[in-house]
Amino acid sequence: MEINYQKRLIYLIVFASIFKIVIATFVELGNDEVYYYTYALRPDWSYFDHPPMVGLFIRLTTLNLNWINDVSMRLGAIIGCGVSSYFIFLTAKKLHSAKAGWYAALLYNCSVYTGIIAGMFILPDSPQMPFWTASLYLMSCILFNDSHAEDSSMALIKEESYQTKTLSITNKKILLVLLGLTIGLATLSKVHALFLWMGFGLFILLKKRKLFANLFLYVGGLVTIICLFPIIYWNIENKFITYTFHSERVTHHTIQFDAFVQEIVGELLYQNPVIYVVFILGIGFCIKHKEKFVFNKTIWLLCMSIPMLLVFWMIALFNPTLPHWSGPAFIPFMLLTGIYLSEKTNRIIPTVLKFAGSLVIVILFAGTLLANFAPFNLGSKEEKNYGEYCPTLDISGWKDFGKQYAALVEDDLHTGIMRDRTPIVVAKWFPAAHIEMYVARQSHQEVIGIGKLEDLHEFAWLNKERKPLQKGDDAYCIVPSNLPLNVKEVYGGLFTYIHAPVVINQMRGGKAVRYFYVYRLKGFKNNTTKDSLLN
Repeated sequence: MEINYQKRLIYLIVFASIFKIVIATFVELGNDEVYYYTYALRPDWSYFDHPPMVGLFIRLTTLNLNWINDVSMRLGAIIGCGVSSYFIFLTAKKLHSAKAGWYAALLYNCSVYTGIIAGMFILPDSPQMPFWTASLYLMSCILFNDSHAEDSSMALIKEESYQTKTLSITNKKILLVLLGLTIGLATLSKVHALFLWMGFGLFILLKKRKLFANLFLYVGGLVTIICLFPIIYWNIENKFITYTFHSERVTHHTIQFDAFVQEIVGELLYQNPVIYVVFILGIGFCIKHKEKFVFNKTIWLLCMSIPMLLVFWMIALFNPTLPHWSGPAFIPFMLLTGIYLSEKTNRIIPTVLKFAGSLVIVILFAGTLLANFAPFNLGSKEEKNYGEYCPTLDISGWKDFGKQYAALVEDDLHTGIMRDRTPIVVAKWFPAAHIEMYVARQSHQEVIGIGKLEDLHEFAWLNKERKPLQKGDDAYCIVPSNLPLNVKEVYGGLFTYIHAPVVINQMRGGKAVRYFYVYRLKGFKNNTTKDSLLN
């Protein structure tokens, strides 16, 4: 009996989406996720760290910020993963078969990066993935629309009529314009989506030079440039601060082998160690078996991957990097490996993918249980920085603290210790973003940044839309023990008096796993919280 792989794909998407929604219900937003909530708070052409797409996604899934919770914030990532899975299926089907598409979609969901980091958590990668995978699919249609005619092992060679050829030419024009749009939208998520044009251009140069004569290739490029306008405009208005900041992170000249090793190991872990090994087998198989596959397809997929990997590996030799930066470069390997598995097995879910998927599920369940119930933290046990470097504290405890803090503020108001609408001051974007999301919303306070631009990031721009501290004003300051801050050193010169902190414990499994120190700062001395940081 013929297997309906597309139907199975729909089941996979539905099951994975429901599973992620359940997990998202019990896991609070992480450091980066809450930070991108600030993008949604202040719509703009672009932002200090990234283009605007992630903020737009959050606006969309939270119904213009009228339905804000951990699930609604992540809904765009979860839906985007389903859409991306479908494009991956279509691309592998175009290149080989529906069976290969099914395996490629399984690989996509078993990858920690595509299935969880970009597929459940709300990050700039989350909205980028649907556009990235759509771009790959459009490229496959442009480059290999006659692929079945090229490969006699997959289909019989058929002569095309004049009308069919004309339709194909017209379709290619439309597809090239659509490709420019999808790459442009991917770039509005993260600028490194321009690697898509790099890989596509490299393959055309190597194997499809006639395409350079197609005017609509350049029309597609123009569409991408038009999509870049918001990023360019914002950076012109802000003296290209995004690129001066990021360039400082990647312009060191001393070789750092430890950073390079961390990048490679990080990529292995982010892709899932099990499928990382299968990627190697899949790539080798497709390169070796030239007689079975149109070799151009393998070359194209390598062009869409290897240049990007080499760039980030080169950066990692000299600078600390993050493994998810190169995450999209592994998507073409999923397509190659899907083809490999379709030639090697007839199992609906191969054993290796069962193991890879089980590993991801176990990690998610274990992480959820640790974050909610572990009577210990995984970080520092010293009083001065209790819980530092514990990853579970980034995704737990903030909701409960927000409630306790709101009660403290209410009590302070009734006793006259502090005045109504007293703001919270922050020195760094983390934990400022958690305070903005889980604390200030409950206590109905504004968060004001006082510090360096490179520490505050988006909070420097939020300052411009919020009432600045005036001489004589009071403020609260919240310091989690896992993110220690010397409040007297940072704010002592700005306020007349700083009260001893109120300590609120984060309890888990009957034990304190973190302390929240709440300081009352009295008598602000001067006005420095609005425009001075950006001038």
